[in-house]
Amino acid sequence: MARTSPAEPRARDADRSQSEILAAATAEFAAAGLGGARVDRIAERAGVNKRLIYYYFGSKEDLFLAVLERAYEGIRGEEHRLELSQVEPIEAIRRLTAFTWNYDLAHPEFLTLLNSENLHRARHLKRSTKIRSMHSPLVATLADVLERGHRAGLFRAGIDPVQLYISIAGLAYFYLGNCHTLSTIFGRDLLATKARVERLSHMTDLVLGYLVRD
Repeated sequence: MARTSPAEPRARDADRSQSEILAAATAEFAAAGLGGARVDRIAERAGVNKRLIYYYFGSKEDLFLAVLERAYEGIRGEEHRLELSQVEPIEAIRRLTAFTWNYDLAHPEFLTLLNSENLHRARHLKRSTKIRSMHSPLVATLADVLERGHRAGLFRAGIDPVQLYISIAGLAYFYLGNCHTLSTIFGRDLLATKARVERLSHMTDLVLGYLVRD
């Protein structure tokens, strides 16, 4: 029977503690922003001593960067499971559009974290050593989908995969990030079930309308 090294439980405990801190910090930063977040509240949410947060992450700003990186790892990992390279191009675009919409709906904290980082002009992400490498596979996969679609005579040529992804993300981000003001202005509940279904249909039609050749 293999023996467990004493270091292994300690490593597992450290991983669990860091994961709990990151989950608590995500909730706190999403609720209060970087400026309003308090390490004391994060420690209380995570059930750890405040000193442990500084031991693992160094500072509140470094913890915020770790939260941002974890948030991007989450969405990129879920996108990878879409297997866009394994399906025909139009279906791939439908999947990506639906996923982006549904992910933002299910993870409102992701949008608020992005809002907070944009207020700080991405100064934390600029220090990240891995953020760009996270996004490279997505851009390459989308470029492959567009090229396959063009070769099949489905998509028009010359489409920038980065511009396309930003457009898809923006169609969801603006709607959900401004749903309360927009609902008030236009006198309709933009988060009602029917409205959400209509929005995804509209997004998909817009994206495919741009991509598909006449």
